[in-house]
Amino acid sequence: MSMTMIIASGAALILVFWLYSTYVNVVKTKNKVDEAMASIDVQLKKRYDLMPNVLFLANKFMEHERSLIEDITKLRTSAIQLASGVQNIQDKINLDNEIQKKMKELFVSVENYPQLKSDNTMVQAMKTYADVEEHIAAARRFYNAAVRDLKNVVQIWPSSTFAASMGISGDIPYFEAASEVERAPINAQNYFN
Repeated sequence: MSMTMIIASGAALILVFWLYSTYVNVVKTKNKVDEAMASIDVQLKKRYDLMPNVLFLANKFMEHERSLIEDITKLRTSAIQLASGVQNIQDKINLDNEIQKKMKELFVSVENYPQLKSDNTMVQAMKTYADVEEHIAAARRFYNAAVRDLKNVVQIWPSSTFAASMGISGDIPYFEAASEVERAPINAQNYFN
């Protein structure tokens, strides 16, 4: 074998390895987004499983907040019926933001009911709910990091070529707060006046 053939074979082998590595990176990054979405789904399921208990306890005391409880129940039902996966992410984000808003309203309303606020079961349910919300926030951070990585892969050459040939786009939204109001700091004094 001539030296030219050996060098050409080596260069071809390096090129094939480089192309395969790039392909593997695209697939791994796409799968990471799917995994992150599944993690969010698991945490949201915990929330949806906990919500009936919180609503049942609140319903016993909160006669004037019936419409709020009904709204939360309808949102929960819609969220459970929504198919899992990245294809429904925008619907999932919208429902999640609405549920968060309504649950915040519910917990603020609990403050107006001293019997409910001091009920041990309700206190425990609220603590558990707060823990679930922390887990959801962590899952969102993981998902957003995975989406960022996918957007990088889709936009940076040479992986962008593979992503395009595989039909993978970076059009997946980040899981973000609904509006500027959601991002604004909370003034606790507003709730106690």
